[in-house]
Amino acid sequence: MSAVVIDRPAPQLFEVAPDNWKLAILAGLVVSILAALALPASVSFWIVGAMAALVAAAFVVNAYRRGYYGGLLVAPAIAVLFVMNIFPLLWSLGLSFFAYQSNQQSIRFVGLANYVKALTNDLAAPANWHALINTAMFVVFTVAAQMIVGFLLALLFSKQFPLRKYLLILVLTPMMLSVVASGVFFTYYYDPTFGILSYVMNQFSNEQFILMDNKVGAVAGIVFADAWMWSPFVMLLVLAGLVSVPKYLYEAAAIDRVSGWRQFWNITFPYIRGLLMLALLFRTIEAFKLADLVILLTKGGNDTLTISYHLIRIANEQNKTSEGAAISYLMLFMVIVLTNLYLYIANRRSQGA
Repeated sequence: MSAVVIDRPAPQLFEVAPDNWKLAILAGLVVSILAALALPASVSFWIVGAMAALVAAAFVVNAYRRGYYGGLLVAPAIAVLFVMNIFPLLWSLGLSFFAYQSNQQSIRFVGLANYVKALTNDLAAPANWHALINTAMFVVFTVAAQMIVGFLLALLFSKQFPLRKYLLILVLTPMMLSVVASGVFFTYYYDPTFGILSYVMNQFSNEQFILMDNKVGAVAGIVFADAWMWSPFVMLLVLAGLVSVPKYLYEAAAIDRVSGWRQFWNITFPYIRGLLMLALLFRTIEAFKLADLVILLTKGGNDTLTISYHLIRIANEQNKTSEGAAISYLMLFMVIVLTNLYLYIANRRSQGA
């Protein structure tokens, strides 16, 4: 059943009316900015919230007067989305332009100083860039491992063999576990005293094997744990493409005596290429936020500090809330750039095809 649309003349920009959402947005922005600049944070917070409620009310009245009842039905979901996601993003963005620490009550406007400090400060910038380089290293290693292992698992489970369903459940189990549970499991797995890995390695050497005592071993341990958890995700996406390939294409290729490599490149790969690119995008974004396994396995030791864990230290342990917000938005900007680069390459490939 379609919504009934009532043709009413739209109010002018500066016409005071309960359904003039344009004026509500303009007034809300002006009042919010002035309140943030001139009033204490405890007061400006409620003023900004009141302005957001004013804009929402104007949209609701506008939709009701014009008969957009479908929009009214989804309004509660939009309100929850705004309160839980959009508002915290906007609030933290505004906080990045102030000097504020969570253990202090004072707050003052500093403009872009937090961003400049994060990028150029003699003390902060080297640590930030070094953590970012470590993050890029983890992104390359973890995503490459997940893509390779996930792709090989998908090729394996695309075939029918005994106990396939039970083995598939076992392979998918790591993805269903929480990161904390997986991290604790690998903490015991890598333990030099009674860990399984140390026990096996000690059979070939008289010295105690400690995987996490250097950067190479620590990075390898984190990469292995992350790949163990998320390779099944890549496998599921690729497996969805593999099972969708029509069987008659392989039968025709077999009749023409086409080699296995040509069958894969000309038949299989076109069906899974888009899913591989999607898996690459998702896992790259998630690997860029790697912090939980680092905290559980190394706590940033042996030069394994990532930018996300560095951000947690700045914002929570050092109570530099505004600086942490600035770094988080620099991270968001880099992720957006990577995503747009991926979409650009994907579009060029689709146009070329």
